[in-house]
Amino acid sequence: MQLLRHYDRRLDSQPARVVIRPFYLAMEPRNLHPQQAARIRRVVDAVLALSEAECESELAAVNADFAVRHLQTARVHDERFAQIAADIDIPGGLSAARRELIGAYFCHEYSYSAAAVMNPSIVRHPDQGGLAPGEQRFIMSVRSVGEGHISSISFREGVLTAAGDLTLLPQPDVTFAADGASAAAPDGAIIVRRPPSVRISGTVIFPHTPAQRNGLEDLRLTRFEDESGIAFYGTYTAYSGLAIRSELLSTRDFAEFMLSPMSGDAAVNKGMALFPRRIGGGYAMLGRQDGESIYFLKSDSLTVWSGGERILAPHFPWELVQIGNCGPPIELDEGWLILTHGVGAMRKYSIGAALLDKADPRKVLARSPAPLLTPSADTREGYVPNVVYTCGALKHGDQLFIPYAVADSAISFAMADIRSLLAVLA
Repeated sequence: MQLLRHYDRRLDSQPARVVIRPFYLAMEPRNLHPQQAARIRRVVDAVLALSEAECESELAAVNADFAVRHLQTARVHDERFAQIAADIDIPGGLSAARRELIGAYFCHEYSYSAAAVMNPSIVRHPDQGGLAPGEQRFIMSVRSVGEGHISSISFREGVLTAAGDLTLLPQPDVTFAADGASAAAPDGAIIVRRPPSVRISGTVIFPHTPAQRNGLEDLRLTRFEDESGIAFYGTYTAYSGLAIRSELLSTRDFAEFMLSPMSGDAAVNKGMALFPRRIGGGYAMLGRQDGESIYFLKSDSLTVWSGGERILAPHFPWELVQIGNCGPPIELDEGWLILTHGVGAMRKYSIGAALLDKADPRKVLARSPAPLLTPSADTREGYVPNVVYTCGALKHGDQLFIPYAVADSAISFAMADIRSLLAVLA
């Protein structure tokens, strides 16, 4: 039986997918340099000098150009006005049109996936209604990369038929940047929300904190089940521009998300992946503390991870530089199946697999002597050549559906027969 079936479908970058983002003049909103404050002051004073009719005319021109491309444009502009008013003195009692126009001068369109889409993860959709027997609806997270190489989290919904045929549901015409707030969240955490009218496929989550400023990278989603019910967790790398750390996304409905910092000596690296249920009464995680091997960790807290035991180290030629997990473990009758990435000569990234003991995941039962998926002539070119990579796969009957990144530029799809996959592990 053929191990991998490749789909004739590929997701590429989408420059036309845009959201409204703040347009910063240098260091705002913190540590405004006097020269930059003066620049902001000049723009605000020029708008304040307009007559009300001129102000309404200018705002109408802005809305004619941009309102049809975005949701809730007036609200976004008004919120941006409030941020500017917190930095410099602006008279009160301004009309709604004048506030919105000032806000518009400090916003811009941001094409969040203009540079690349990559490193997908995937989970079973919380809504499985209205499907034919054997079908499965899924949510796929995508690392979307835009101007300045800023990474955000976007989503696509889709359906797999009983035969394994793939349908990606269409995206809405406009995209919504999820709102962020910290008032109701634990210390250091941020809560982001999407309105009920906005589909998950039209939602993007941007960095909100200084630790995340340069990107939310490589989300690894897990559908987690315990006595309290089903929740969805995802570990990701927060990149400040100077440092990285692991953080945790939590949601039950993909409408409200909590983004929480993680602590402990294991959380200062990247590549963490949560098991989908408790192991021995505690939470379990795969990590890569030394930058080149896979570790098994236990914790009583979802956000505190330290120590760990190395269970897989580079061994075969295709993975001699480093190995790491390619998403959360998948529970089978035979054990815990994990996809792995390996880096070989010429920094070529390939995808393999390993099987861990179900009762004691520290025990490795088998692993890939050779990669299951490796860059080929038609998948090696791109932003970062010679890379195939994934942050998660989905069990679909006796098959494994694998979305994967191609050269850090686009996303392709494959299906693996699980029995055949296990047969090639040694």
